[in-house]
Order: sequence, then structure tokens, then C-alpha cells
Amino acid sequence: MKEVKEATPNGGALAGLRVVELATVLAGPLCGQTLADHGATVIKVEPPAGDQTRISIHNVDGQPAYFSGVNRNKACIALDLSSPRGKEVLLRLLETADVLLENFLPGTLEKWGLGYHAVLSLRFPRLIHCSISGFGADGPLGGRPGYDAMAQAYCGLMSVNGSKEAGGTRHGIPIADIASGLNAIIGILLALNERTRSGRGQHIDVSLFDTGLALQHPYAAIWFGSGVAPGPVGNGHPDVAPYNKFAAKNGDIFIGAPKDIQFRRLVQFFGHPELGDDPRFSTTHARVANKEALEQLLAPLIAQYDFEVLSDALMRAQVAAAPVYSIPQAFQAAHTAHRQMHVRVGNYQGIGNPIKLSRSKATIRSVPRGFAEDARAILSELGYNQSEIDAMFSDGSVPAPGAIAG
Repeated sequence: MKEVKEATPNGGALAGLRVVELATVLAGPLCGQTLADHGATVIKVEPPAGDQTRISIHNVDGQPAYFSGVNRNKACIALDLSSPRGKEVLLRLLETADVLLENFLPGTLEKWGLGYHAVLSLRFPRLIHCSISGFGADGPLGGRPGYDAMAQAYCGLMSVNGSKEAGGTRHGIPIADIASGLNAIIGILLALNERTRSGRGQHIDVSLFDTGLALQHPYAAIWFGSGVAPGPVGNGHPDVAPYNKFAAKNGDIFIGAPKDIQFRRLVQFFGHPELGDDPRFSTTHARVANKEALEQLLAPLIAQYDFEVLSDALMRAQVAAAPVYSIPQAFQAAHTAHRQMHVRVGNYQGIGNPIKLSRSKATIRSVPRGFAEDARAILSELGYNQSEIDAMFSDGSVPAPGAIAG
């Protein structure tokens, strides 16, 4: 693991961008952290009870692991937005903000008198308001609560994941949440670009439902073209072979040789070049039609090798292959260190930023903060004096640092 020392701001691609994040759990905080890694000033505003992920059974050095994973580089404050004082503080924050990022149940901000179209867009015409929700605000499912698993279920993602024997299975990675966070980043950057021409902000509507459907490639395209509903595909692929997980001597390996030339290299490597001319396997269509027979021939050849040695050897022979690693193995790999994807600042460990810019590099400027840790500093910057701040701490409209409501 390559150690990353406490970074000094290099400007970053988004330096000068101010984001107020009202989001909790995953999609919104992931969006906010990515913007912050690239230089944006992100102020995370939590409810009095704190971000839901601050309560976690998995803790590292007293910091909840789930919260820590998507909340670095942010300043933290908490507000009771149902109170007049809490709402007033938020409005002061928005006076200098470019982006408001939230994932409340649709209608929540309107209930507090903070709806975008009726209030915020009129008061802050340059503000970009990004909402992330389960199903959006309208339509048959509009306004309903939604989590990642619900999106996976509704959008057919579970139906194509898993094996034919076990049936559809939830993706272990919260893929709809993560992809929604990435879509939110795209939406914000699109709106910022448009604002340079119009001078106006706009509302961005990102839903886990839309994202889940958008992830359905190639399976939706297969259904559009054939009318046949795809089922669970296991570790294989419906259109190419060999493209599957195999058991090696001491671990599993994934091998992908979908092109004819790659397949010929594969069987040449194993000392059976004649399989490249076998009519059952000489073309992509033939290999897919005879996938089971092909995998039965390859399995004993693969089983003789160490999984890491074989993977490296095949890659050197220009055949795509990879050892099937555990999470610890993946983050301890030499290439992970080289790509700076396992980072450390003091006791903090995190996933590196995957977006590499040649000049404006992502940085880690601060580790995840404690609950409302920056409240006093943020309020002072907004112009409140110490007696006003103490009064807000006292009445709970702005919870004091560390004072999560029970």
C-alpha cells in the first residue's frame, strides 16, 4: 500500500466550487466526496440524529467504517431544518453555494418551505439543486422510499445476477446506489457547464430506479432484439466464450478469450492448438453454442496451475485473465498501490480516487470528521457571534459537536 501523506490543496479541477450536502448513507455522500477530492468545498449538513451510517457495527479506531468510506474532505455541521434557526443557517450557507446536494424523500424540502421551484430557485437563481431519490418525485412509484436492493429488484438487476440453480441474487456491491452517485456527479458537471452560458441554475433529478434500468446492458438490448427474457448468467456471458471463472490448483481464475485470435492463443498456451481449428470452437458463435463442452475441456488444463502464476502467464500471452481475489488481496496488490487506490493518512484508510487528471490531481485534505465537528467554525464564517452560536447549540437548532440526538 502506498502511503499518501496529508496533502496540501493543489487547487483541484473543482477549486472554488461550493457544495452544501444534505445527503446521507451512500449515493449522495459518494457524489460529495468525489467532488471534494477534486477540490470542491463541501459542507456536510447532517440531521440532529446524524448520518445513518454513523451508527455502524463496523468501526475502525472509533470511526464508523461505512461513514468513513464516503465522507472525507468535508466540513461537518448538523441542523434541525424543521426549526426556524436551522432553516436560517441553511439559507445563509446557500447564499454562497453553487450546488445543493440532497437525498431526502421527495417533498421533504417542500414541507420545510425550502422547495427548489417555489423558493430556492427564486432566491438563488444560480443554484444547482441535485436530488437523489429511490423512484423520483412523480409517476406510479414517485415519492416512495427506495434503497439499493429495491432498485435492483424492480429494475431486473437481481434477475440476471446469480446462477440458474440458485436463481436471481442481489449484487453484493450496492451498485444502484454507487452508480446513482456517479450519475449525480455527471448531472452536476453538466449543469455547471450549462450555467456558464445561461447564468442560471437548475434542478437535477437522479433516481436509483432510472439508474438501475440504465445499467441493464447488454441484457435489455438482448430482450429488445429477441423478445426473450434473460435469466441469471452466473459468471459467464451470454454472447461470448470462453468467458468464465475456473478453478485452478489453489484458487479461482477468470479467463476471457472472446475473440478468435485470443482463443487460439489460449489453446496454444495449453499445448492444444488443434482446438483452435475444431469446428465446435473455431468461431465465436460456435464456441457459445458449445460452451459447456469447451469449458469441460479447459477445466482440467487450468486446474494444474497456481491461479496467480497462470493469470500472469496468460496476460503475458495476450489472453485476458485475472485471479479471483478477496477484498484484502485486491487492496494489497502491487498494482493497487501503484495506482494509489489504497490510501492512508494517519490512521485513516480509504479507497483512492479513480479519476486521474494529469494536472489537477485529486487530494485528501482532511479525514472524515466527527459529528458537527466544524459547526462553530462554519457558523462563525457565516457571521454569527459566539453568543448566538451558543444559543443555537443550547436550543438544538444547531446540534453541538458530538451531541447526536438520541
